[in-house]
Amino acid sequence: MSPHTPWVLHVDLDQFVAAVEVLRHPELAGRPVVVGGRGDPTERGVVSTASYEARAFGVHSGMPLRIAARKLPDGVFLPVDAPEYEATSERVMATLRSLGVVVEVLGWDEAFLGVETDDPEALARRAQEAVLAATLLHCSVGIGDNKVRAKIATEFGKPAGMFRLTAENWSDVMGNRPTIDLWGVGTKVSKRLAALGVTTVHELAAAPTDVLVAEFGPKMGLWYHQLGQGLGPTTVDDSPWIPRGHSRETTFQQNLTTPDQVRDAVTELARAVVEDTAQDGRLVVRVALKVRYAPFVTKTTSRKLPEPTRDGATVVAAVTALAETLEDREVRLLGVRAEMAMPQDGDPVDRTPVRGRI
Repeated sequence: MSPHTPWVLHVDLDQFVAAVEVLRHPELAGRPVVVGGRGDPTERGVVSTASYEARAFGVHSGMPLRIAARKLPDGVFLPVDAPEYEATSERVMATLRSLGVVVEVLGWDEAFLGVETDDPEALARRAQEAVLAATLLHCSVGIGDNKVRAKIATEFGKPAGMFRLTAENWSDVMGNRPTIDLWGVGTKVSKRLAALGVTTVHELAAAPTDVLVAEFGPKMGLWYHQLGQGLGPTTVDDSPWIPRGHSRETTFQQNLTTPDQVRDAVTELARAVVEDTAQDGRLVVRVALKVRYAPFVTKTTSRKLPEPTRDGATVVAAVTALAETLEDREVRLLGVRAEMAMPQDGDPVDRTPVRGRI
C-alpha cells in the first residue's frame, strides 16, 4: 500500500484486570488468578477476569465463582476493585494519545487508534512499548483497514503480539472459521445462522441477503451479511463516550423466595438506576429487567415507555410492572437497566435535576 494509508489499530490490554492485580501482588505472577465479586468463591458471584493460567483450566468471564473454585481448588480469588482499574485505564489511554493518534476508547482495556502511516506495525510496536513503559502492562494490537478487521485481528496477536487483517487476507484467514469468531456474533446468533445452513464466515458472506433479512430484520440482516465480508466502519471517533443506558445488578447470597422480596429488590435497583440516569440529564425511553432464577436460568424482558421521560416515579413504575410478569420461582439475581435517548449532534444535554427523584 502507498504511504500515508489510513489504518485502524485495535489495542487490547492482555488479561487486563488480572494483570493489574498481579502488579499489585507480584507474588501471584504465574499463578491462576480469578477476579470476581467480593473475592470469596463460597459466595454467589461471577468471574470478571481470569488470568491465562486460570483460563487453561477452563475458567472464563461470566462463570459462577463456585464453579471456578471447583476447577481451581488452589486458585487465587480476588475482589473486584473498579477504581483501581479505572485509574490504570486512564493512564493507558493518556499514553496512547501521547502517540499523536486519534484514540476511541471502547472500555477499560481496549481502544481503536486512527492513523495514516506507511508502517502500521511500527506504530503498533510503539504503542506496545509506550504502554509497557508507562504501566508495566502488555497489550496486543490488531491492524486493519476498518474497525471490524482490526478488532478481530487482535485475537490472532494475543498475547502481547500483533496481527494484520485486511481485505487482502480476509478470506484466507477467516473464510473457513465458524461465524461465532466474528465480532458481534454470539452463541445465539451463531445457532440461528446454523439453522439457516450458515456455519462459516465464507457461507455468511455468500448467504442471500433476503434470507438474512427475513431472519434478523432489515438492519441486522444486512449487518451480518457485511460482517461475513469483513466490512465495517473506518472512522475512529475520539468524541467523549456517551452511555446509552445505565444498569444496576445484584446477586443475592440467599435466594429471594416471596413476591414481596422481589418487588422490594426491584424497586431499590430501579431507584438507583434513576439516580444514575439523572446524572446524564437525558430522557429514558426503555426499561429492562433481568432475572436469574435458581439454580441458574437467566431471562431478560424489556418494555419501551409510552413516552420518553425524566420522571423518576414513571421509570420505577415501569420496571416494577415488568416484575409483575416474573415467574413464581426463587430468584438469585436481579438487574435493572434504563435505556436513554441519545443526544443529537450539537444538542446540549439537559442537566437540570430529574423530576420525581425518589
